[in-house]
Amino acid sequence: MVNYGILVISHGSRSAEWVRLVDEAVEAMNVPEGIAVYSSFLEIVEGRLIQDGITHLESLGVTDIIVVPFFVSSGSTHIDEISYALGVKSEPALPTDMRPFAIRARIHFTSPIDDDPVIAEILYEKMKQLSVDPTREIVLLVGHGSVEEGFHQLWRIGLEKLAGRLKELGGFDEWDVAMLLPDQIASRMDKWNIQKPEHTVLVVPLFLSDGYFTNDVIPSRLTECTYKYNGRALLPHPLLSRWMERQTAPYRSGNDTGIRSERVIEE
Repeated sequence: MVNYGILVISHGSRSAEWVRLVDEAVEAMNVPEGIAVYSSFLEIVEGRLIQDGITHLESLGVTDIIVVPFFVSSGSTHIDEISYALGVKSEPALPTDMRPFAIRARIHFTSPIDDDPVIAEILYEKMKQLSVDPTREIVLLVGHGSVEEGFHQLWRIGLEKLAGRLKELGGFDEWDVAMLLPDQIASRMDKWNIQKPEHTVLVVPLFLSDGYFTNDVIPSRLTECTYKYNGRALLPHPLLSRWMERQTAPYRSGNDTGIRSERVIEE
């Protein structure tokens, strides 16, 4: 008999507020009765790590674990190492200290956020207050990025598709993307200051939650630029819970009635 469980994997943070926002999004998922949900973390949050989640779900009799990587891009090297440690791929693309987890259940690995249309809607809702005249504005979507071959390209593809969706949603004149790794913000701002100096650049962060990157790193790299920025990350937003529901739906489509019976979101 197949017994599904859901394992949401996020990066983890020393900020209790960061962890709380992730847990609240997981808690707000509506899943069928009898499907257990566990909110786990790649690192830092002791007692709530990935192996803890696997062990807990299996202790409940779960035979099939639907894994939701709660990361913004397939270009994250963490997706690569987590996939390897879960047995989804035989070898990681890059060296990693992660070792295979102890797993008896079958693993069904879903995709991270990437360019999902729902995410574009969230981004637009968070940044639209910055806009005054979209015909004279440029959306600059900023993500963490990667310098690793292959991973960099995946980051760029996802960012570009999301930025294009934002342009359509807001009717903006132009869109562009920049990564923190490698540092691309200054070059992008210089480009638009030269090409369209009369335009306003609206800087939009693509990060799961407010924190060091949205509050410190991005503003520090914009000090010589003219821009608008409010630093609002994806969380909190109810559509993120709906996104997670959609990620898991193909594996539980025969049981889409009722409400979840158990989930673990705290120690």
